Amino acid sequence: MPQELVIVDGVRTPFLKSGGEAREAGAGELGRQILQALFKRVPVDVKEVDEVIFGCVAQPFDQANVARVAQINAGLPLSIPAYTVHRNCASSMQAVSSACEQILSGRAEVVVAGGTESLSSTPLVYNRKASAWFARLGRARTFSQRAALMLGAPWREFLKPRISLLEGLSDPTCGLNMGQTAEILANEFSISRRMQDEFAVGSHLKAAAAQASGRFGREIAPFFAPPSMAPLERDNGIRADSSLEKLAKLKPVFAREHGSVTAGNSSQITDGAVALLVTTLERARAWGLKPLALIRGQDYAGLDPRRMGLGPVYSSGKLLKRLGLQAGDMDVVEINEAFAAQVLACMRAFADPSVAVGRLGLASAPGELDPAKVNVNGGAIALGHPVGSSGGRLLLTLAHELVERKLTRGLATLCVGGGQGAAFVLERNERTR
Repeated sequence: MPQELVIVDGVRTPFLKSGGEAREAGAGELGRQILQALFKRVPVDVKEVDEVIFGCVAQPFDQANVARVAQINAGLPLSIPAYTVHRNCASSMQAVSSACEQILSGRAEVVVAGGTESLSSTPLVYNRKASAWFARLGRARTFSQRAALMLGAPWREFLKPRISLLEGLSDPTCGLNMGQTAEILANEFSISRRMQDEFAVGSHLKAAAAQASGRFGREIAPFFAPPSMAPLERDNGIRADSSLEKLAKLKPVFAREHGSVTAGNSSQITDGAVALLVTTLERARAWGLKPLALIRGQDYAGLDPRRMGLGPVYSSGKLLKRLGLQAGDMDVVEINEAFAAQVLACMRAFADPSVAVGRLGLASAPGELDPAKVNVNGGAIALGHPVGSSGGRLLLTLAHELVERKLTRGLATLCVGGGQGAAFVLERNERTR
């Protein structure tokens, strides 16, 4: 019989606004701490781990293969191999997919999969003209040569370095940044500014309620922020006082004259890490552990990069069809809130055959998503979007929600920059309870 794969348990750091409390911690440090936190939580001998796989998008130039850096610094045995994967926003989902592939192939049985992202650490990048000047300066051998180069230096160019974070949030194939793709969806699906702001307020209020109730305590481990190493235990982007009046004051960011996408109805730029322990149901039982959830299925899909926000419709439709399910069969849904406009467009496209079939080319519409079941604890607009970790966070949150509410089945899905979508279906049944 085919192996049944499970998420035994998982943990994440609090998601912290970039440039803030975690600014001195790079991706390697975030990853180190979350690996240590995982094995404090899970009663499993770390020597039983066969592989560590982490996703990371803004991969640090001084920490090549950051998964291996985090693993070694966490004190895990040097004999455990580790590698880093990159599928933009779905990078930590890809890490879980890679873990599943390793296990199903027989190459591994116990894999730690997750993601780590320090968007605070993204560097400034000099343009080619400035880089060439520095190279010539490095080759200069005499004082007169160096003086001539200094006098003729393109100083104006030096004062305009490229911001790598902004560069990374732009798609080189279609020439648009992610916010501009959200504006396209807002226009095509007639999603008003007010609708987006209402969705954003809802995200904050749901997240604030979940935080106040201690809901996130089940998935968060304290992060000790250098240099003081003071413990941080709460997502710090949640605004319990969010309101339509406050969001209405914000100006559009990506289409200043006629746009509707603002900083307030978009995901926050954050730092954070997540780690999940993936193995077989049989192995979990041998440990005497009840896993959080079964991994029922997963899939990815490609689409027009200009409309990358519709990725969840493509990937979820593909996956649900293969599993013989409909969106209505999901008891709870986690969809990444890259932008309010993007989520609202997806919810409309999920249900409308004229869109799903006629425009998107799917065989059938995946089915209507019940808004009451979507992002019940808020989403990335309130919690933040540390891109390399977000997919793993969706899986962890979804698994805990299935446990907490004694539900059976859930969908985790997100859009991916570059025109892709990712989707997972998790389940709980008599074998996991």
